[in-house]
Amino acid sequence: MSYRTALRMIAVTVVALGGACPAETSTVEAITRPSADVMLKFTNPGLISKVLVKDGDQVKPGQVLVRLDDEAERAKLAQLRAQSDDETRIEAAQAQLDQKRLDLKKYEQAARERAATKMDVEHARLDALIAELSLKLTRFQQAQDKLKYQEALIRVDRMRLTSPIAGQVEGLVVEQGESVDALEDVLRIVKIDPLWVNVAVPMARARRLKKGDPVRVDFPDPSGTPKPVTGKIIHIPAEADAASRTIKVRVEVSNPTGRRAAGEHVKVTFGAEAGATAKRQTRTRTVRSGGIPMRPPLHRHRE
Repeated sequence: MSYRTALRMIAVTVVALGGACPAETSTVEAITRPSADVMLKFTNPGLISKVLVKDGDQVKPGQVLVRLDDEAERAKLAQLRAQSDDETRIEAAQAQLDQKRLDLKKYEQAARERAATKMDVEHARLDALIAELSLKLTRFQQAQDKLKYQEALIRVDRMRLTSPIAGQVEGLVVEQGESVDALEDVLRIVKIDPLWVNVAVPMARARRLKKGDPVRVDFPDPSGTPKPVTGKIIHIPAEADAASRTIKVRVEVSNPTGRRAAGEHVKVTFGAEAGATAKRQTRTRTVRSGGIPMRPPLHRHRE
């Protein structure tokens, strides 16, 4: 067998994307949505005393947004705090117990000297026991007062709305001086950095996707040329939609400037065209076989 024939038998050409087989490319239209959308409400009715933000304001987690009038609640809170911190009742009960125990010792000593009856000793012992139980009851009542103070503190804290996320205020529906009912809408906060895109991907295509895969998201542009952005898959549900035979794959897209709004129609591309780094590469590899050099000689061999 000639060198050329042997080389044809063992030479293999591989065309791949990053070393793998060509990946199928598919594009699906979808709509962007906020990565968080929170409607804030008060759990108790009340009078709006302060509105500290307006529509369009950027807020941070824990920032106070709206307050209810809590003057009466704070007065009650101060009363409960003073009551829970007061040690006078415990000190009085302890002093009474100490006295009853001392009286019991005196009666027991008098009984040994035949100066007190057995009944006197039993009464003194009972008084000491009642004083001990009274001290325990007083300590229990103080513990309950501390819990009541903590409960009132929570109630006062709930008379202000704080932002649970970093985002933008949207849909502020109250003003200072208005009364609100419990669980009535007050304001909405949306987070658009990052943006999410729920993409209905055909089941056959979704099976080849995995969490963390890059995708390309084309945003519309006034110039008419789509603006591609690289995103990534952050969630693939375990359940598909049987009617449409699709799976809602969630894609995350960074939006640090906030220029891209939620609700935009976009095109999401999966596969070889996804991401800035997903470029098709072609390479040729020649597989060695025993004793045959990798490159053929420049001159011809006769068969």
